[in-house]
Amino acid sequence: MDYIFETRMMVRDYECDIEGIVNNANYLHYAEHTRHLFLRRCGLSFADMHRRGTDAVVARMNLQYKTPLRSDDEFISRLALKKEGLRYVFHQDIFRASDGKLCFRGVIDVVCLVNGKLAVSRDIDRALMDMENKKE
Repeated sequence: MDYIFETRMMVRDYECDIEGIVNNANYLHYAEHTRHLFLRRCGLSFADMHRRGTDAVVARMNLQYKTPLRSDDEFISRLALKKEGLRYVFHQDIFRASDGKLCFRGVIDVVCLVNGKLAVSRDIDRALMDMENKKE
């Protein structure tokens, strides 16, 4: 996978269920936080985009849970991104930092509503182009 962004996080006690592992819903929070940090790094803010009439919304998710994370585990959340028509397809993997084991894999399709209508986001497209230009 050709990742373009990564961030480190730590599991907090309250994110674990009675079995002592991270509750599955929290992986969605980790993935969303990673997308927000990525866009911030690109100079974009969900709040600013919303004020200008663009809302990026999740349209579909394909999730795989591999190796559980536990309280106090540090993990690395990595992101790759492709554009397919109107969809921005985020490939997101989470690895336990201590041993590099894959814990979570997600493919998250995001679409944009621009002034309430399905459309491409010029802001996100520009950020993607900037990322591509930086790789060259």
